This record gives sequence, C-alpha cells and structure tokens, in this order.
Amino acid sequence: MKALASFFAAALALSPLAAHADPIPLANVTQRVDAVTPKVVQWRRDIHANPELANSEVRTARLVAAHLRRLGIEVRERVAHTGVVGVLRGGLPGPVVALRTDMDALPVLEATGLPFASRATGTFNGASTPVTHACGHDAHIAMLMGAAEVLAGMKAQIRGTIVFIFQPAEEGPPAGQEGGAPMMIAEGALANPAPAAIFGLHVVPGVPGTVFYRPEGFMAAADQINIALHGRQTHGAWPWQGIDVISLSSAIVSELNTVAARTVDVTATPTIVTIATINGGVRYNIIPQDVTMTGTLRTFDAAQRETIKKRIEATVMNLAASYGARAEVTFRSSGAVTFNDPALSAAVLPALQEAAGAANVNAASRPTMVSEDFSAFQEKIPGVFYHLGASADGVDPSTSPPNHSPQFDVNEKVLPLGVRTHVLSAIRYLEANAQP
Repeated sequence: MKALASFFAAALALSPLAAHADPIPLANVTQRVDAVTPKVVQWRRDIHANPELANSEVRTARLVAAHLRRLGIEVRERVAHTGVVGVLRGGLPGPVVALRTDMDALPVLEATGLPFASRATGTFNGASTPVTHACGHDAHIAMLMGAAEVLAGMKAQIRGTIVFIFQPAEEGPPAGQEGGAPMMIAEGALANPAPAAIFGLHVVPGVPGTVFYRPEGFMAAADQINIALHGRQTHGAWPWQGIDVISLSSAIVSELNTVAARTVDVTATPTIVTIATINGGVRYNIIPQDVTMTGTLRTFDAAQRETIKKRIEATVMNLAASYGARAEVTFRSSGAVTFNDPALSAAVLPALQEAAGAANVNAASRPTMVSEDFSAFQEKIPGVFYHLGASADGVDPSTSPPNHSPQFDVNEKVLPLGVRTHVLSAIRYLEANAQP
C-alpha cells in the first residue's frame, strides 16, 4: 500500500492541474447534479421498465439521442447498429476526453418486485425470452444522460471537448452478429474528434456511496467456450449400442474443473473455467446423438489465456476419442483484460475523491473475474474503469443479489454519485491537460 500511495503521489505531482487558477468549483458541479437528480431517477426507471437486448436498443437510443440534441450536443446515431455518440465542444480550447456507458439488457426474468419492474420480452438466439436490466445498465445510461446535462450547462467553462459514448451490446452481440465496443470503434466512435483518454463505470454489489478500482488489470479477459459433441443415438436401455455423449459431457465438466484448479498457479494470476450450459436429448429413455455445451474462460495473463484454451481443446478431444465420439471446440472472445492505465488511474483519483469523499474511494481494489468490453477502448487509448457500490442500505454486499441475478437492483441513492464521478473525471482531466 505504501508503494501504491507513493506512485499516486508522484503521478499527481507531475499533473499540471495545479497550474490552473480557475478550475470549475465543486460547489457548482454539486448544485447542478442535485438539480438533475430527479430526472436521472425518472430516466432510470423508464429505461428499466423498457429494456432492450443487445443490438436492439432502438427505443433507448432514441431517448438518448433526443436528450443530447435538446442540450445542443452534436449527435451521431446508428453507430454499431444502435449506438449513440455525442460531442460537446467546450467554450475554451483544450484536449478531448470520452465518457462511455452501456445500454443493453439481459434475457432474464425479473424478480425484484419493483413497481417499475420489466414485463418486456424479446428474442435471444431465436427464442422468445423475458428481458430485464439485471446488470444495472439502466442506471448507467441515466447517469451519463445526467452528466451530459450538467456538462452542457457548464459548456462555456469547459476546457476542451467531451465525447459521450452510449454503447450497445456490452453483454455480447447475438449469435452471428457483430457489435459492442469493437464495432463502435470500427465505426468511428473514437474519431472526429479523437479522445486522448476514456472513463467508464459500473454499479456492483458494494457499500452504497463507495468507488473502487485498481491500476493495471482490474477485470478479467473473457472467452466463450463452445463444445459440440457427436455420438450415436440409442435406446436408454441399450447404452452399449450407442455412443453416450451425455456421459461424455459429464466427464468433460469434471475434467475441465481441474484445469484451473490443478494446472494453473492461481496465486500468480486468477483463472476460472466454467461450463454453464449443457443441451441434448428430448426424451428420458433415448441417449441422443448430439450434445452442445457452452462455458466461459476468465484470465488475466495473455500467454496463459492461449495455453489454457489449447489445454481445454486437447482435454475435450482426448475424452471424446476415448468414448468413440467426435468433438468440436471453438472460442469466442468477449473482451480482453480491463486494463486501467496506471498514470491515468493515479491522475483521476483526486476527482473520484472529490466526488465521493476520500474515505469512500479505494484505488487498490482486488481484481474481479467479471469482464467488460470497455477493454476494447482501453486497447486504443488510456482508460480507467471503476465500480460504484450500489447495494441496498444496510445490506451486506456479500449477500446482496449479484449482477445478472433476477433480484439484482440498484440503490438509487448512488445515481447522483455516478453523475458526479462522470462530470468530475471529465472536467478535471481537461483542466489538467489543457495548455496554460
């Protein structure tokens, strides 16, 4: 911790922020955030009640674009299908910084009991499904809309340009489609104007009012594992006349559970292999011909990531051969490690402390195995991604329903904090990096 504190102090000493005599006062920001908070709550509830799946965020995008245009912000729509990019040019010369949020919901049946709970349905991979904002993206959208209103109101005082990125398909595009951060980048989200840095946030279980992140690797790289098994169908009473891919799938799960637990030094780099779905068969007394399995690989080391993928493939193929079955193994990347630029992590710390209070900011949080395609932006420009604690008042975060749970909800008391962190991260970065 002492070494980390010294690193932060050294980075701050190099910051030119102190050379500017007229930063926008915190009181001005706070007053504007307080004024917009009722709208942020209303937006969050409206978006929560009307969720949309990846690459289908049509209503959400329309709401966002109309709001930005009312603020006098330049707007580009239909970036990566439904993405929206807004550009606010400040009244004073300076650099360019980006703020990003995600917009998609999940194929989850909500069980929160909220008066504005989702009753929406959608189509996911060809099947009808309930849809809800079980990851908190509804709050993210509302907070960035609020930040845009606050920043537009201070346009004359802003030293530079702020780009607002409202991204679809953070949870991954539908099968057979492209989307998310990589597609937004490919379609110019980081061009004209080109940001020099980017900030983003996510609500998670945690003490409400807290902010936490870490320099370097904060969130894991993610790969989707796809396994197809092909055996020979037979009567359940005569298993010897077929090739039993149900038993094979069980053996694969058992063996893959040892890949991270027994072949990786987990003290050196966190690693997780999880098989989450197994699909096969239509009747209790028929061993099917085919089974499909999907899962996820989470890693923090690029070389280890490739090594484990090869080990998974070899394990599946060898087991299949031992059963006399055939197998296919493929991987689909869901994003690299969410890597917080060390210098930018240190430089943004005072802004986050200003927003939340120094005692409520942890800049040395532990890594987390969940992933974020915000990492694609960080592969292009320096970026920092941080978490906001959003558990209910008085609830132990360790027992709080996690993201992606049917019971997941966001403590609306943290919404103004999210707006403040967006606003202060942007304006303090611009003030620190504008030419004197």
